Formats: sequence, structure tokens, C-alpha cells
Amino acid sequence: MKIPHLTRTQWLICFVASLGFAFDIYELLMLPLIVRPALLELASAAPGSAEFNRWVGLLFYVPAVFGGVFGLLGGWLTDKLGRRFVLVWSIMLYGFSAAAAGFATSVEMLLFFRCTTFIGVSVEFVAAIAWLAELFEDRNKREAVLGWTQAFSSVGGLMVTGAYYLAVTYGQHLPEIYGGHEAWRYTLISGLIPAIPLMVIRPFLPESPMWEKKRAEGKLRRPRISEIFEPRYRRTTVVTTVLVACSYGAAFGAIQHVPRIVPGLLQEVDRTVQEQTVAGVQAAQEVGGIAGRVLLAILVVVLLSRRNLLRGFQVSGLVIFPLVFFYAATNDLAMLQIGMFLAGLVTVAQFSFWGNYLPRVYPTRLRGTGESFAANIGGRMLGTFAAFVTTQFATVAPGGTPFVKLAFACGVVGTAVYAIGLLGSYWLPEPGEDLED
Repeated sequence: MKIPHLTRTQWLICFVASLGFAFDIYELLMLPLIVRPALLELASAAPGSAEFNRWVGLLFYVPAVFGGVFGLLGGWLTDKLGRRFVLVWSIMLYGFSAAAAGFATSVEMLLFFRCTTFIGVSVEFVAAIAWLAELFEDRNKREAVLGWTQAFSSVGGLMVTGAYYLAVTYGQHLPEIYGGHEAWRYTLISGLIPAIPLMVIRPFLPESPMWEKKRAEGKLRRPRISEIFEPRYRRTTVVTTVLVACSYGAAFGAIQHVPRIVPGLLQEVDRTVQEQTVAGVQAAQEVGGIAGRVLLAILVVVLLSRRNLLRGFQVSGLVIFPLVFFYAATNDLAMLQIGMFLAGLVTVAQFSFWGNYLPRVYPTRLRGTGESFAANIGGRMLGTFAAFVTTQFATVAPGGTPFVKLAFACGVVGTAVYAIGLLGSYWLPEPGEDLED
């Protein structure tokens, strides 16, 4: 597919949005990689124990709750204060929070800074999507830009996998932190990277022309959350909130627990090799995610029916997830890598789908608020609760080892949310061709 012609300013905006998308996922996917070694150092609990699983669940879910609440507020601020202002400061917040988490001396301190990181990530996504959508009047150009910039989210996932692998392999050559060379600390600190270029280019970034015009004309009424539940938007709000929750539920309730399953297939090797293999499996998933986002970027311009596009990914997920978690995750490492590529493809593509879909179903003054409700209340709060469900279910699930129990729990939760998502897609409204003014 041909990449659309852009002006220099539009390229700059796309660069900042792509940077934000990449490091959104960079920050979020740190936790599956670092949670096990971090808790081994900070918490007095054995892997697989009820206490260990409780902390894993809290680290996955509590930041998502804070991200959901403050992300909803961020969506409202995006409509009130502007897309650029909120976007830039949200990236600064999550960059510095991630770095601070690398110096945590307790699991409570780690949890606090994961919460502030999640707040920044949740706000940034909504602001960036609204900003990009309002740059282009042409439908094909808008869809293509939204699709291709969101593809950088999975590049971020690949980057954090590489950063963790390098930290595991070469961390002993880096400066000591609290007398040690723990890879999880260096990986967290690397989250500061996106804040650095923003300090330089922030003065050159323009505001959304559509939002700016509304404000200049005095037509930008103060947004109210209750408006997205008025009869005109109620069905859209409810259905998208449920379906976005299902997309996040597949990721947080299943995919993101795989790094803790992999060591069960490698119990005869040392910890360094185990963590390097974890990074390899994660890389396969992230390459699948990139493939999914690129596929979505192509299909979203070609296919007119959004319901059918979404269902294609959901039906595929219903086949892939049981095979991956009920068999491959406990029997075959090579098959697990292939399965995670496919699981990443069908799940991550849906995140790009929502980035393209949501801006088209709300007007300018409600765009950030509506997107934020689906992404943050649906995705961050309801969807990521699946992570807590999985960790608690893993304590009592059938299986001879903690790794098998966790794989079974992931399979049940992942398959269930895909089934709910497929059913709910039949009520998804088809959006119009143009953005609603």
C-alpha cells in the first residue's frame, strides 16, 4: 500500500505520535518481562505461591485502574485543553515514572511508579489518536496514517524485548544500582528515552487544526461524559467499551503471562539462559504484533465493513488461543514461539483497529472523551482485570506445576474473552466515511 504524501509539519506530528505509540507499548510490556525477577528481589515469596501470584495480579491490575480513571480525565482534558498539550506532557510523565521505577527499593514503590507510568500511557493514546485523526480530511489518507503510525506500537514491543535481552546479557558492564546489576532495573530506566527528543521538538508542534478552529469560533462547548450516553451515542459507547475490554483481556489475561510460563519448559538450564529464551519468545510475539498492525493498516483502507474486519481477527483468535495455551505452552517451545507470533498478530491488530474506528464515531468536542471511555474504562480497567483473574485462577487451576496451572488459566481466560468479543461484534455500529464535525 502506498504511504500518503505528507507535509513537513504532518511528518513531524506523525513522528511524535509514532514515538508515543512505540513507547506506550514499550512501557507496558516491560512488566511481563521484569515482574518475575523484580519480585524475586523485592518480595519474600516463591514463584507460583499465592502471595507471589497476588503481587503479580496487583502489579498488572492496580496501575490499570489508575490509568483508566486518570485516562478518562485525560480524554476530557484533551477535548478541553487541546491534543498537543496533553500528548506531550503525558509522554513526559510516563518516561520519568518508568525511570524512577528502576530505583524501587520495595514492591510497593515499584507499584506506585507503575501506576504513574500507566496514567501517562493511558492519556497519551487518546490524545495522539484524536490529534492524528483531525489532521486529514481525506478518508484514505487519515485511515492510512492512523494505521501506519500505530504499527510503531509493536516496534516498541520489539524494542523493549531487545532492551531486556541486552540488559540480561551485558548488564554486568553497566553501573551498579544498589550494589547489583539486575537487568530488570536497567530495562525500566530505559523508559526515559522518549522524553528526551520531546524536550527539543515540543515548540515546533502545532495544535489540531479542527480543534483549534472550533475553539477560535467559540463552538467548542465544555465536554460532559454524560453526553456519550445520550441516545445518539449510547449503543456505540456501550458496545465499544465491551469490545475494547475483550481485546485488552486477551492481551493481559493470556499473552502477557507467557514470559512466566516459558521457564517451565527450561527447568534444566540456568536463569540467564531462561531469561534470554523468554526474550526470544517475546520477540516472536512482537513480530506477530507488527505483522498484525501492518495487515490492519492495509485492510482498513480496502475493506469498508468494520464489523467483518474485526470478526476476522476474533474468529482466528478462537482457533489459535486454545492450541497455544492448552498444548504448546506446556509441551513444545518451538511451537509456542510460532503460536505467540499468531496470537500477537490477531490480538495486537485489534488495538490498531480501535485506533482507527473510535475517532469516526464521535464529534470533535467529544472525540477525546468518547475514545477515552472505551480505551480506559473498557480497556485499561475492565480488560486488564483479566490479568488479576488469570493470576488468581492459576493458584487453583489443574496442573502438576505452577507453569502448567498458569498456562491453563491463560487458555481459559483468553478463549473466553475472544468468544465474548465475537458475540458482541454483531452489535458494533458501522461508522460513517468522514469525521463528524
